[in-house]
Amino acid sequence: MQSRAERAVRLKRSEKMLIASALEASRNAYAPYSRFEVGAALLAQDGEIFTGCNVENASYGATLCAERNAVTAAVCAGYKDFSAIAIVTSSSPPAPPCGLCLQVLVEFCSELSVLLANPEGEVVRTKLSKLLPRPFSPHNI
Repeated sequence: MQSRAERAVRLKRSEKMLIASALEASRNAYAPYSRFEVGAALLAQDGEIFTGCNVENASYGATLCAERNAVTAAVCAGYKDFSAIAIVTSSSPPAPPCGLCLQVLVEFCSELSVLLANPEGEVVRTKLSKLLPRPFSPHNI
């Protein structure tokens, strides 16, 4: 049975699969300090999915976000062209990426489709350009 949020968003099969991958990744998060587990699933142009979860550290600055871990996994595998990312958090409404993650994502795709979701089935569909409307880019250098 679809949740009210899913009915409102009308998810495609590929979007459901991306959200499911992000949810699975969130279960591997290491978040002993914040207890805020995050999973991300990044969709490459050819359909390959790369996942990441947040990995906290007692030295908070050394913490790695799920979104950046997914980007790093993709780049390590030779991918740099992406079409969508799903991010699963436990918050309601689902939380967007932090500013640092937005900046890393925009390095690869300014018009990335973004799905924000939580385990209860709430989903928000947006674009990276809406979340970060005036990014710093190579044009600024």
